[in-house]
Amino acid sequence: MDMEQWARQVSAIRVIGTGVMGRGIAQLAAAAGITVELSDARAEAVDEAISYIGGMYDKLVAKGRMNETDAAAAKTRLRPLGDPLAPAADCDLVIEAVREDLETKRELFAALEKVVGERTVLATNTSSLLVTAIATALSDPSRLAGLHFFNPVPLMRLVEVIAGARTAAWIPEALTDLVRRMGHEPVRAPDTPGFLVNHAGRGLPTEALQLLSEGIAEPVDIDRIARDVLGLKMGPFELMDLTGLDVSHPVLETVWSGFHNEPRLRPSHITRTRMQAGLLGRKTGEGFYTYVDGARQEPPEPTPPSAEPRPIWVDVETDAEVRDQLNALLLATDVTVELGQEPSDEAIVLTTPYGSSVTAHGDTWGLPLERTFGVDPLGGFTSRLTLAVHPGADPAAGRSALAALASTGRPVTVVRDAPGSVAQRLLASIVNVACGIAEQRLADPRDIDTAVRLGLGYPRGPLEWGDHVGPEIVQSILIGLQEETHDPRYRPSQWLLERTAAGVPLTSVGTTPADLYR
Repeated sequence: MDMEQWARQVSAIRVIGTGVMGRGIAQLAAAAGITVELSDARAEAVDEAISYIGGMYDKLVAKGRMNETDAAAAKTRLRPLGDPLAPAADCDLVIEAVREDLETKRELFAALEKVVGERTVLATNTSSLLVTAIATALSDPSRLAGLHFFNPVPLMRLVEVIAGARTAAWIPEALTDLVRRMGHEPVRAPDTPGFLVNHAGRGLPTEALQLLSEGIAEPVDIDRIARDVLGLKMGPFELMDLTGLDVSHPVLETVWSGFHNEPRLRPSHITRTRMQAGLLGRKTGEGFYTYVDGARQEPPEPTPPSAEPRPIWVDVETDAEVRDQLNALLLATDVTVELGQEPSDEAIVLTTPYGSSVTAHGDTWGLPLERTFGVDPLGGFTSRLTLAVHPGADPAAGRSALAALASTGRPVTVVRDAPGSVAQRLLASIVNVACGIAEQRLADPRDIDTAVRLGLGYPRGPLEWGDHVGPEIVQSILIGLQEETHDPRYRPSQWLLERTAAGVPLTSVGTTPADLYR
């Protein structure tokens, strides 16, 4: 079958399940000129859904985002259907959006196969079940694919198109063209645990939980660093509270176990315990934060204490550009900055290693540890500053270091010293997990970046982000973490190692054996 022709000619689809996802899919399709049969096990839910969608069109008209003629036409394309299993020979596509249960979906598709036409494609909107597993109920599993929309469907432009092990080769491309026709952005996702978005999205929360379990920083501190230094719209703990641990924790466990306990994806005991305690987040009024009338209660930024002014000396083993940036920042204040090759006996020493702890770096280079502190260089000191304090530091010296950094006018977060600090570890984990997906050929690099940008709202795709920061920096962070912690979760992916060595961008597949035969 001509896949482009099929996508252009789709004129009628059936959506089974009129909950939030089914309504959103129907709204999108009808607005794109496609007739939509709506069906649900609960008959009254169909009328409710059609009324709701009509109301959404009216709101779009009121906001000037849809004209009245188009809205009226879209409403006429919504057709109530009493029986989900009514003959569907004229339907080009049937999308199920019923509850997330394997047997329920299998039974539905086995029955649908008997009433649809030969050219009808079947699609599941599953967010977590393998398409191949659902397709085992069909006598012809080649006609089933995954079409995973995100909530809220009209606003979340991303759609994962998933081919099962037996899906006909033409169907994924045809569905990709159809998604574009509907005004959304398709990505090809693998039929593996978490598909693409939920797999790539494990890098951030798993490392944030690891930082919390090590006592490096509190959730609010990690979130502030994630927002201000990395530019994320929401910190990892904010996000887990919004989603709810009853949703987030099972995904963490499923993706980890589905990839045979891959250390990079290892979840934390923290989420299981908190889920069992009912600390689910916003929906229960208490999670990593507390909520009053749905509003997150965030403690105020701590006020830096008064401290004896002391000169600051930035470690000469720091990268020259980084040292110049930090010196320039401090020189713009009333802080005394020493620029010599050695610090004076009174000077506070600031060091900015990638991937190393302050104690390990200071011990290697013979720095006076009792007055040596770390400042994370990631982000170029343009927003929030992170001050790392090790157990052997002199508290009075630490207060002077904190006061000096606070004098720059930037907020300062104080964290416990650890290899890589907070922002470095979060970013390295995000990039390394994405590199692992590319390395296993689970998805094209462009699809990985598109999926994460649109599905998770990151400021850049993870591979693009790694290229922006510098693959060699990401690699040095991971190698430093691995050497100091001996934890295999920080094992750099071969994709990262090879491209760093060869000077090839992380976003590029590069030269492959197949290229030699072209």
